[in-house]
Amino acid sequence: MKTLLAALLAATALLPLPAAAKTAPARADLLIRHATLVDVEHGRLVPDQAVATRGDQIVAVGDDSTIAAAWRAGKNVEAKGRYLIPGLWDMHVHFGGGPDLIDENKALLPLYIANGITTVRDASGDLPYDVLRWRGEIADGRLFGPTLLSSGPKIEGIKPVWKGTLETGSEADVEQAIAKLKELNVNFVKITDSTLKPELFLYAVRQARGAGLRASGHIPMALTVGQAIEAGISSIEHIDYAHKAGVKDEARITADFAAGRIDRAQASAQLDAGFDEATAMAAYRDMAARGVFVTPTLSISRTVAYLDQNDHSADPELAYIGPRLRKTYDWRIERAAKATPEQIAQRHAIYEHNAAILPLLQQAGVTIMAGTDAGFLNSFDYPGFALHQELALYVDRGLTPAQALASATRAGPAWFGLLDRYGAVAEGKQADMVLLTANPLEDIHATKAIDAVILRGTLQDRARLDALLAETKAKVAAWNAAATRP
Repeated sequence: MKTLLAALLAATALLPLPAAAKTAPARADLLIRHATLVDVEHGRLVPDQAVATRGDQIVAVGDDSTIAAAWRAGKNVEAKGRYLIPGLWDMHVHFGGGPDLIDENKALLPLYIANGITTVRDASGDLPYDVLRWRGEIADGRLFGPTLLSSGPKIEGIKPVWKGTLETGSEADVEQAIAKLKELNVNFVKITDSTLKPELFLYAVRQARGAGLRASGHIPMALTVGQAIEAGISSIEHIDYAHKAGVKDEARITADFAAGRIDRAQASAQLDAGFDEATAMAAYRDMAARGVFVTPTLSISRTVAYLDQNDHSADPELAYIGPRLRKTYDWRIERAAKATPEQIAQRHAIYEHNAAILPLLQQAGVTIMAGTDAGFLNSFDYPGFALHQELALYVDRGLTPAQALASATRAGPAWFGLLDRYGAVAEGKQADMVLLTANPLEDIHATKAIDAVILRGTLQDRARLDALLAETKAKVAAWNAAATRP
């Protein structure tokens, strides 16, 4: 009897389960099918992939047939023939121009999304507290825009050129400034050198690092780049500072400037003429070993250097920039127009010398972060649009498309220590992605060929992106009309 019962039980175990007892597919909010995934970390393509998202998180990635069988979603996106990359990051942007320009600055936020930029690093302007408020409103879903990571008000000296700063004239002032920034819960610290004493610059960098904050900024002429690195600076903003680190006589030139033996123009001329590749490579390898990143901002540098050759008056991007913001462009335009032929030639040469070091930085292992300097003051440096130009310049200067793409997808998260959450299309990562109609590993200009953006798990298809651009253009047209009324 026991033998018969055992046999019946064994036979029953082999029978298929009723349909209702089979494992049901898991539920997702969004399912992207048949995409070619761009593995930015390894510079390779992975074909026929599916990606499932729930909320703002990627919950599954894998072969399309496997994922499609295991998941059901409220919305499906057919991505055959398209390329899926992580969301782009612009690691150097500005908002500013004064309180009268708040609305025009706010209108820039959708431009980043329309250009596939899902995160920006605000490097401070004169609206720091407004930007910090926007950061919270975006995080809470009350304001539409890219994830904002902000320095809040920058640290400066007494009565600086730049507005919206924390003025410091002593170590105690610096300590109070760092304490205030900690209270504001800033994402990093920005330090500039309009009137800040060189010794206080170094003290501010050390205090920021001691408080657990990354420090970035403009290194005073009276200091070597190495001194700023020794103090603990985390990123070099603008490639001209990296060029300075490659000057054989940098220490002597900075000491002469600090002592008043030469003026700023003389120091700049000597620095520009004194570049030495062996010195540079040693400095850059040290930067790489210490984890110091470089944000080149080539796009704005080239635009300003060649204002004599390029007429921007008909740029289509001007239609997205408010009239008062456009007015802030005038100072650079007017200054460039007054330049002598010799000054123009020097401007060109300085840009070319600076840009030429980009492949040396890459070769030395320095992490390049894509950033544009876009925002107020910086003429024809259009928020959102400029990042694509920045990446194209990197490739023109010797980086591979894969390296350029990594500078705008992985470098930013790496600098902030967030690669566990961003920088790849992978399970557990933030659901920030861009769907392209062309292969960016073959041609970096493909980053402009945007079919859709997934922002914190929400699909922004091409129609929605076009609507965002149209809405901003309509706002600017209304402001333009109001500005011309008597």
